[in-house]
Amino acid sequence: MRLIIMGPPGAGKGTQAKYIAEHFKIPAISTGDIFRANVTEGTPLGVEAKRYMDAGEYVPDEVTNRMVRNRIDEPDAVGGFLLDGYPRTVAQVEELDGMIRFTGHRLDAVVCLTVDQDEIVGRLLQRAQVEGRADDTEDVIRRRQDLYLEQTAPLIEIYKQRDLVHEVDGIGEVDEVTARIFQALDVIPES
Repeated sequence: MRLIIMGPPGAGKGTQAKYIAEHFKIPAISTGDIFRANVTEGTPLGVEAKRYMDAGEYVPDEVTNRMVRNRIDEPDAVGGFLLDGYPRTVAQVEELDGMIRFTGHRLDAVVCLTVDQDEIVGRLLQRAQVEGRADDTEDVIRRRQDLYLEQTAPLIEIYKQRDLVHEVDGIGEVDEVTARIFQALDVIPES
């Protein structure tokens, strides 16, 4: 199964990705993890990405795309994968389409966690307090939410037009949200 999980920061994507990946026996692939691994390993792509990250800039699509392509080409992803944090741009959607098409498969579904913005702000403020993240103020958190909506709305629309989006209520206990995701994905034939 080839899946994408989307949702605003604080929606629980990382937590849910772990359970989805375990259930379908596929790797959960986070672009953040890919960036960190490449930087830590000092790969040429990692060195290139680090320059942008250190400058506080977005890593260009070209670099991100190559990292994702390398990761989904690894043996553990041959049978499928769950992407978290990718794609983030229309160009990345097109690139991912090509990557998957090249393997003779298709994208099976996009899980979109929906969570009330005030709920997310509360979650993230609490997490910031527990983890000592002084830079996670309410204004910063709300700005990230707005950016997510601006950047992601076109992608969700693309996937809705392809009838791939499964919106899942992300409010509730972790196991409740997980159950809703599995219920939504239960009807998906694997590619």
